[in-house]
Amino acid sequence: MKIDNAPQRRGQILRRAAVAATAAVMGVGAVMGSGLTAAAQAAAGTAPTGIVLGVGADEAQRVVSWYAADGDAKVVQVAPTHKVHKGQFPKDAVTIPATVTANVVSGGYNGHATINGLKEHTSYSYRVGTEGAWSQTYTFKTQKFDGDFDFLFFGDPQIGSSGNSTRDGDGWADTLRVATAANPNAELLVSGGDQVESANNETNWNDFLRPDQLRQYPWAATIGNHDVGGKAYEQHFWTPNTDRSAPFYNGDANTRSGGDYWYTYKDVLFIDLNSNAYASGSDAAHIDYVSKVIKEHGADAKYTVLVYHHAIYSPASHANDGDNQLRRKDFPTAFSNLGVDLVLQGHDHSYSRSYVIKNGQKANPAEKPGDAQVEAGPGGVIYVTANSASGSKYYDLTKPDVTKDPNYGPDPLNPKSHWANSVENQEHVRTYVKVQVDKDKLTVENVRSGDCEGPNSAVELGQESWCGSDSGAGPAQPVGSLVDKVVITPHRDGDDHGNGHDNGHGHGHGHGHDNGHDNGHGHGRDKDAVATEASWLQ
Repeated sequence: MKIDNAPQRRGQILRRAAVAATAAVMGVGAVMGSGLTAAAQAAAGTAPTGIVLGVGADEAQRVVSWYAADGDAKVVQVAPTHKVHKGQFPKDAVTIPATVTANVVSGGYNGHATINGLKEHTSYSYRVGTEGAWSQTYTFKTQKFDGDFDFLFFGDPQIGSSGNSTRDGDGWADTLRVATAANPNAELLVSGGDQVESANNETNWNDFLRPDQLRQYPWAATIGNHDVGGKAYEQHFWTPNTDRSAPFYNGDANTRSGGDYWYTYKDVLFIDLNSNAYASGSDAAHIDYVSKVIKEHGADAKYTVLVYHHAIYSPASHANDGDNQLRRKDFPTAFSNLGVDLVLQGHDHSYSRSYVIKNGQKANPAEKPGDAQVEAGPGGVIYVTANSASGSKYYDLTKPDVTKDPNYGPDPLNPKSHWANSVENQEHVRTYVKVQVDKDKLTVENVRSGDCEGPNSAVELGQESWCGSDSGAGPAQPVGSLVDKVVITPHRDGDDHGNGHDNGHGHGHGHGHDNGHDNGHGHGRDKDAVATEASWLQ
């Protein structure tokens, strides 16, 4: 498999003049921002727009992506926040050159640059552009580079799906506001896919990218089925260690945007898959990718978390889609054998949390619906599906239907639910998922970020006839209240956790990252790049 990111040494920063923009065509996209033509914006010296802070290859790296009206060289300027006074960056601020690439159809360009060598417990300020055409200044902070941490997972904003992109964006912005206010020290924002309704609709993208939290916390993008059909997803998000090998797609041009990628963050190995491609052997290619990444990097991690869009144990409208039926056969045994701990999914616009699943079966018959604490056991995996984070669209829970899939029938302990799921929930209110990573457990919470008062566009526009608990019979619960919480004690072979995976039979992850590992953890560098010590970071 060909990885399209060249190796980049961890703990170093690039310092050099901006490189000339490339002219390669990445795909379809339109300039974001003022609504002026690309030529008019360029003439006006417009600063880059659509800026988003992306996850890097590890906790010491971030990626900044944006749109620009012109193809001139752009840079990201970075400095510790305490050195930035009244908007003025210090003379020793680091200038990181960007890769700038042309969009097509509507004109304009997209760019990205990688910030390396970040120090822990530090606040950084950055801006994008050139002299005379800078973006506004944004700030992010790093925290301790080892130990416990929290991250937030968001299902299907799908901005524009209600028919009112602005109102969908309002709900999305409110969820990010609520989630980060309640969890200001969360370290990652993780996507479940379907950022927008229409892949190349830049109005949808503008509303998705509106919240400043997407410039303050690293966004780990996931591609959903509404994000394919063009290249805007790739133009907006540059992801680390990305593999776009042909076997993932089998010639299907509609799913070629995105790719599979991985990154490490403290003691977690995250692997993100493009689940839009699944037919004719694509599932096998994805499993091969997961196997390869875990073989090469799993020993450095205590937990493995997979993220992809299509929820295989969907409780709602997509429960018995043909692709899900296929993936329910293809994925679970492989994930159990590979020692995966947690799978995060979207697509179904409803919430579910599975029982502990091993090899596609409930691992412990004694586990009760809604159990608040579970032990994974060898090969045990928890699958979580996130509800809508914006309120733009909800799907109601469905009854198990063995006429559509005889292998996805009712739970004997709770016949209203599918056998795989410990919890299934739909209240037509916005939610997000919080994951707490501790040295000996994972805690997963589904949290209400809205109520029936709005912004909640699917309800406000009459696309849903009820809102609240018990299918609308009860009132909406308060913002910040929990829909579900579970503490997961994962299985470990031995006490030292240092020998890596034991051929797929449970875990044996090492813990603690090797501060010297420097292979394949970031984006490519131009040949004339000059590496310098990152003393500026201190």
